[in-house]
Amino acid sequence: MGIIDKLNKDFESRVRLGIMSILMVNDWVDFTEMKTLLNITDGNLASHSAALEKAAYIEIKKEFVGKKPKTSYRVTNLGRASFISHLNSLEKLFKTK
Repeated sequence: MGIIDKLNKDFESRVRLGIMSILMVNDWVDFTEMKTLLNITDGNLASHSAALEKAAYIEIKKEFVGKKPKTSYRVTNLGRASFISHLNSLEKLFKTK
């Protein structure tokens, strides 16, 4: 198995890479902040975060604050381990000659 085979396809998208990068250094991040940080549309964030949630890499919490809905995200233990493994594989790929 080559180094490139160890890269995680779930993190190939720049949006998913961005979501995971933000969540690795923050506890909970709300929808509006995530959308602003990544400069993406509501639909783009919703679809990519749903895919990461389905893979159990992130947790999505939906609640009401007053009468307004609030969606927040955080990385799971599996997500953290998988993303670190992905980054380590990328690093090895960069170091190959």
